[in-house]
Amino acid sequence: VAFPGRKGPQRQARLLARHGYGVLLFDRRGEGESEGDPNVFGWAGKRDLYAAVAFLQRRPDVDRDRIGGIGLSVGGEMMLEAAAESTGLAAVVSEGAGIRSMREALAIPDTRKRLEAALAHAVVTPTTALFSNDLPPPSLEDLAGRISPRPVFFIYATPGQGGEAELTRVFYDAAREPKTIWRVPGSGHTGGIEARPKDYERRVVGFFDRALLSKGGRK
Repeated sequence: VAFPGRKGPQRQARLLARHGYGVLLFDRRGEGESEGDPNVFGWAGKRDLYAAVAFLQRRPDVDRDRIGGIGLSVGGEMMLEAAAESTGLAAVVSEGAGIRSMREALAIPDTRKRLEAALAHAVVTPTTALFSNDLPPPSLEDLAGRISPRPVFFIYATPGQGGEAELTRVFYDAAREPKTIWRVPGSGHTGGIEARPKDYERRVVGFFDRALLSKGGRK
């Protein structure tokens, strides 16, 4: 599952398809051809990922124990949440995950940046909750620790966007093994595949090969 949508991870989808993977792309809620009310931070978006995984699990040509996910930005955040709260995803790559509510803002290690983010999200978080009719989702730091024993691969850029440079290491430290992290040199937000195409291909495909194609399937 590559997420979010047909406008996002198309290059990643083509990369994985070249290596023999079947890839599902779909528009997230309220975008493209999908109905529903959009939420810019992806709150409650895990429901769409659950539906995508359930769709694949019903297909006769899919091994239900070898379904992985790659998510970019908000999609990377939702991949972490879906993997933490269900067992349908056997391995996930999260690229560019950062702040999605006050909870992540307060997890930034740098005091000045934490204060700046907290002041901004003191308004953004309750406003988003009010107009979306969704409660803020759990902290990604807490969720990261619940993905194990399924493997997770964190990718981020520096300085990146939306707190990813400060928070990806926080998420990685909170996660348990098996886990992998990569700061992409010279990359912008979710731009690893453009900045380091050969390294990106080797690392991402290698991660999924080890996690999904090894004898016995899921770790």
